[in-house]
Amino acid sequence: MALNLSQKFFPPVWLKGIALFGLIFGIVTLFSGGSVLFGPESARISAGNYVPFVVWFNFTAGFFYIIAAIGVLLGNPWSCRLSVLIAVATATTAAIFAYYVSTGVGFEMRTVGALAVRAGFWSLMAFLIKRNLKG
Repeated sequence: MALNLSQKFFPPVWLKGIALFGLIFGIVTLFSGGSVLFGPESARISAGNYVPFVVWFNFTAGFFYIIAAIGVLLGNPWSCRLSVLIAVATATTAAIFAYYVSTGVGFEMRTVGALAVRAGFWSLMAFLIKRNLKG
C-alpha cells in the first residue's frame, strides 16, 4: 500500500527529542563545514588534513539533516525515506573515503569517527521513524 505524502504520524516525545538533536546537528554541520569551505584560511588550517569531497558532502548533507529533522517534528512519514537516503549516502561516502585513504593520502582520524556517527545516527532515525509509523 502506498504511503500518502500528506499523511501524518504522531512521533512520541522521545523521538521528537532525537529529531531536535538531528536539527541541531544539521545546523552545526552547516556551520563547521561552511567555515572550512568558505571561511578564513585559519579554519582550513585548523581542520588539518581534511578531505575536500567529504567536507562538501557533509556540508550539503547538513541541509538534508535539517529537512529530515523538521519532517520528523511535523510528523511527516517521508522523513523516514529521507533518513534512509542520508544514511545510505553517508555510508557510500565513507566507502569512497576508505578507498581514497587506502591510496596513501593524508586524512584526519576524526573523519572516520564522524562518518560512522553520522551513518549510525541516520540509520537509527530511519529505524525509529519506521517503527513509529502507523498504518
